[in-house]
Amino acid sequence: MQHLGEIISLVVAVSWTVTAIFADKASHRLGSMTTNVIRLVLASLFLAILLWITLGHPYPVFADGKAWLWLGLSALVGYVFGDWCLFNSYLSIGARFGQLFMTLAPPMAAIAGWIMLGETLTWKSMLAMAVTLCGIAISILSRGDGHKVKLSLPLKGVLLGLGAGTGQGVGLVLSKIGMQHYEAAVPAGAPELMETMLPFASTMIRALIGSLGFLALMALQKDLPRLKAAFHDRKGMSYALILTLFGPVFGVSLSLMAVQYTDAGIASTLMALTPVLIILPYAIMYKQKIHLKEIIGVTVSMAGVAMFFLL
Repeated sequence: MQHLGEIISLVVAVSWTVTAIFADKASHRLGSMTTNVIRLVLASLFLAILLWITLGHPYPVFADGKAWLWLGLSALVGYVFGDWCLFNSYLSIGARFGQLFMTLAPPMAAIAGWIMLGETLTWKSMLAMAVTLCGIAISILSRGDGHKVKLSLPLKGVLLGLGAGTGQGVGLVLSKIGMQHYEAAVPAGAPELMETMLPFASTMIRALIGSLGFLALMALQKDLPRLKAAFHDRKGMSYALILTLFGPVFGVSLSLMAVQYTDAGIASTLMALTPVLIILPYAIMYKQKIHLKEIIGVTVSMAGVAMFFLL
């Protein structure tokens, strides 16, 4: 089928839009950390079933200590820090603006890759970073009294958004290092499907460590009773189930499939359309006005993301 990869990439963007909307709903109903624990535990269960069916083992087989270490670090940075910031940004500024800050992930990944992996940071990458930041600035800044520039969003929400984009980008680089160690640990006689299932096994490690990280935070804050109460909230649990299915399960699976059928740069750009796709449904659901500067800001940010992958 012609353009299959591009079609799948757009489906992924829609899937992640659904995830963002229901993550917003679940966070307001259950709390951000409770939602993350439930989401990651459910994702671990679904991935265990998938690995069992495909590889005959319901756990990340062949993963050595280095793979667990780096993937665990990526979970702590990407999930525990990054997603904690993201889900709390939903509570402060909503999923529409929270997702806008996720366009920072490619620039943060480029900087982290330059520092940790010695990857080249070209002038084109720096230009793409500048364009992305300009787009975010257009969306969140406005003129105040005396023509002074001021934030049009709560500072707390902006800082959480910045943390979310940074955590996502740095976590991505750490997971790349972890997957390299995992791949090196796989023996020559491993099942043929192991190469295909490696990202899913890696995701399971990240989900397990991430859920333990959130549980530890909840225990420190003596907030575990809230987790127990969440299981009696049917609507909240249904939100958590939907965001799990459309995020870690379907979203990740389809994103891996997309890059098999089209160029990775095109796929990544199309899959990053969530901040654009979420504007209209979110505005309708919450009866919010859509301002022209927000549309311009998102468009400019998306142009910056596209420059990262396509230049």
